[in-house]
Amino acid sequence: MKKTYKYILTVVTLCFGLITTAQQDPQFTQYMYNHSVINPAYATATEGVINFGALYRTQWVGLEGAPQTGTFFAHTPINEKMEVGISFVNDNIGDVVNENNIFADYAYVLKLSEKSKLSFGIKAGLTFFNTDFSNFSLQSGNASTDVAFNENISKTFPNAGIGTFYFTDKYYVGLSAPNLLTSKHIETENGIVSTGVQDIHMFLTGGYVFNLNPKLKLKPAFMAKAVRGAPLALDLTANVLINNRIEAGIGYRLDDAISGLVNFKVTPELRIGYAYDYTTSNLGNFNSGSHEIMILYNLDFLNISKGFDRSPRFF
Repeated sequence: MKKTYKYILTVVTLCFGLITTAQQDPQFTQYMYNHSVINPAYATATEGVINFGALYRTQWVGLEGAPQTGTFFAHTPINEKMEVGISFVNDNIGDVVNENNIFADYAYVLKLSEKSKLSFGIKAGLTFFNTDFSNFSLQSGNASTDVAFNENISKTFPNAGIGTFYFTDKYYVGLSAPNLLTSKHIETENGIVSTGVQDIHMFLTGGYVFNLNPKLKLKPAFMAKAVRGAPLALDLTANVLINNRIEAGIGYRLDDAISGLVNFKVTPELRIGYAYDYTTSNLGNFNSGSHEIMILYNLDFLNISKGFDRSPRFF
């Protein structure tokens, strides 16, 4: 039991911090298919089609108290220039910290040329932050002496985000800050400063599609994440797409992990993917890696795609 709470304390400290350390937002290996969660300007859908996406990540398997994250999004155009959607993120750390983020997204799209568009997006919603310290102890057999863990926390914070997204059918670049409003999760108590700060995160993403031949495409991508009080997080990924159906690749997260990715186009509307991270940091001694499952589904409720071939979506 002492080992369990030691790991939980370590993860909680890393993820939302004590003594004014910035909290890191969840990370994703299949970020190129999870844009709506981090960038409200992501808008590449076709009118009459609703794009759904879900991703579940279990991180650092085997490490007690490791994070588990689930996301869901849906978005659709309402005309040629506007797109709306919703996004949801649940982040659970060892059943001690549970955070839910629910947002409504809006994007305005400018057509710059026949093949390029620039969109601007905003998101607004709520963050529900809860902790459960009922079974939490710093030392086995003794009650916690840290007043920061004396009472459970249940708070709701308003939040908002902005983003921009430039894209063609071959490449994209996005810049976003999905959480503009900072918030303190644990307040000062009895004269002791113990705060967990939700700070502003900046995301820069990009990707390109190289046509190697009619049946083979190379898709490099990157995501850089910056937040005050934490080191820069950088993901680099290179996937190959075979016959527009099977995609596989490798990824590298700076000073953190090496990844393998694969996804399959099961039907014209459904794509399912999986990713595995091998931890290269010191935490690799205590876990067997991280796993992600991704599902994308396009609902063509107006049947507009029947009778013609739509251009395939690459991101």
